[in-house]
Amino acid sequence: MIQITLPDGSVKEFSKGTTPMEVAKSISEGLARNIISASFNGTAVETTTALTTDGSLILYSWNDKEGKKAFWHSTSHVMAQVLEELWPGIKLTLGPAIDNGFYYDVDFGDQKITDADFKRVEDRVLEISRGKYEFSMRSVSKADALEIYKDNEYKTEMISNLEDGTITFCDHSDFFDLCRGGHIPNTGIIKAFKIMSVAGAYWRGDEKNKQLTRVYGISFPKQKELTEYLLLIEEAKRRDHRKLGKELELFAFSQRVGQGLPLWLPKGAALRERLEQFLKKAQKKAGYEQVATPHIGQKELYVTSGHYEKYGADSFQPITTPTDGEEFLLKPMNCPHHCEIYNVRPWSYKDLPKRYAEFGTVYRYEQSGELHGLTRVRGFTQDDAHIFCTPEQLDEEFKKVIDLVLYVFGSLGFENFTAQISLRDKENREKYIGSDENWEKAENAIINAAKDKNLSTVIEYGEAAFYGPKLDFMVKDALGRQWQLGTIQVDYNLPERFDLTYKGSDNELHRPVMIHRAPFGSMERFIAILIEHTAGNFPIWLMPEQAIILSLSEKYEKYAKKVLDLLENDEIRAVIDNRNETIGRKIRDAETQKYPFMLIVGEEEEKNGTISVRRHGQEGKGNISVTIEEFAAMVKEEISKTLKTFNV
Repeated sequence: MIQITLPDGSVKEFSKGTTPMEVAKSISEGLARNIISASFNGTAVETTTALTTDGSLILYSWNDKEGKKAFWHSTSHVMAQVLEELWPGIKLTLGPAIDNGFYYDVDFGDQKITDADFKRVEDRVLEISRGKYEFSMRSVSKADALEIYKDNEYKTEMISNLEDGTITFCDHSDFFDLCRGGHIPNTGIIKAFKIMSVAGAYWRGDEKNKQLTRVYGISFPKQKELTEYLLLIEEAKRRDHRKLGKELELFAFSQRVGQGLPLWLPKGAALRERLEQFLKKAQKKAGYEQVATPHIGQKELYVTSGHYEKYGADSFQPITTPTDGEEFLLKPMNCPHHCEIYNVRPWSYKDLPKRYAEFGTVYRYEQSGELHGLTRVRGFTQDDAHIFCTPEQLDEEFKKVIDLVLYVFGSLGFENFTAQISLRDKENREKYIGSDENWEKAENAIINAAKDKNLSTVIEYGEAAFYGPKLDFMVKDALGRQWQLGTIQVDYNLPERFDLTYKGSDNELHRPVMIHRAPFGSMERFIAILIEHTAGNFPIWLMPEQAIILSLSEKYEKYAKKVLDLLENDEIRAVIDNRNETIGRKIRDAETQKYPFMLIVGEEEEKNGTISVRRHGQEGKGNISVTIEEFAAMVKEEISKTLKTFNV
């Protein structure tokens, strides 16, 4: 008999050789009908795998992340089978699941796949799927595996790096592939499939290697889900921050300036400045002090902090000076600079906590292929702050930061989020610095604070920063996509590396604890996500311009200017469109530019001292006629509803 531990902690006894599917059936037939994959002791297994030792078993359905991973990886096998069938002689390499679907890298040789081929591949994949072929694993000796793939240099390279006795193939239908495992029970579960695109990809991601063809696909257990996904993709394209950023004239990129280095245009700079002032106001109430640090620092600064060791390969190369041996780096992080600010003078426990905040720009040399609009850039500004406190103050300070993050999210319409507690990898500790004792204290501080704040949390091992654990806020946008926004980190290590101290009540020197926090994360990435979440229809308090005044003809430009002046007196941001265009054209352009309000003025409005108000996106609902004072009150009321008050 073997003992199987389930996710709820319960332990059940089964006969040796019992499969995950049989375990599921012992719990309920309904559960068994939905189970498509499993993991045993942290390793992906099939639902038909015989379990022969005691261990922990997790069962996955389509609704689980790991279930989708197995579903998509299994479909990649079927797609590879079809590609091999339709293009004889191709060489298959790797076909993993990704966040949305999967891809397979293929050496097509002198052949190629085009958009015109997608339909016949899709039809054939579904035809094979209807055969309900089971996925089954078998062990193969290294010698046999090398012989089988002797004409495929990609597979032989992979096999050469594996140990004999660890090599497995996955079979289905009349197809097999080198694979570690983790599949659905049979192909019949695959009901919908689509090729999303093809692209070039270097073998092993190395530009020195041959370029392969990467075929991207996605599959679902229901056709309805594929249809919904494709509609979501179209909506995502409509909301793409790169597209809207150009249309709304928020930011641009220039090859002369350099890849990954955004240029903020006047409207974008105004939006960015408003976000900064919004957070600075809340930070001031919370007791933060504003600091400013240089864009560069001596290499030794980042060697001391550990950033050079961890980020050196991804940073810009050192800047040398005329002085022999002197090297500077574009700063990859702000925290070492803030440690040096703390070190400027001695501190007492009575002085703590010290809260230093800075909108500091940092630089990382991201590979050109990884750059993506504002979400992945080479220069970005963090809403960074570092709190230096006593161990006794840590719990309260951490909870205060949580309050600040929740205030930011609430004011910007991010209501759907989960707090991810990011801890060290359970096995690989080499990528972290500091003692186990300090790590345990830091991890417990985060877990307890999140619990006290009643946050909905998940724990992810291996996602911690190299110097400490984190509380990462995983936000779902309007399309249901998940983004990491906002982070809080507890750090016992940098205070040791920089020899930070304070004098305690016992008159002895002690080490402060450091909290790193950034509610936005980076301004660039946050704004990109905000653009896509709102489709460019930002909260009215944040809009670069809250209204546009449209005059029916030149005769009413003087009145339009009077309206503008009165609105500015009420601190409402507006502009005038006095182009020689029809009112219909002006309205259409204002809609495209996403002005929240269009204020139309003509003969009647001038005579009555009113404006005709049209709301963005409400075509056909009619305009309302109000006085300028009434409109100003309307805007202020809407702002008060969306812009929360931060209470310390």
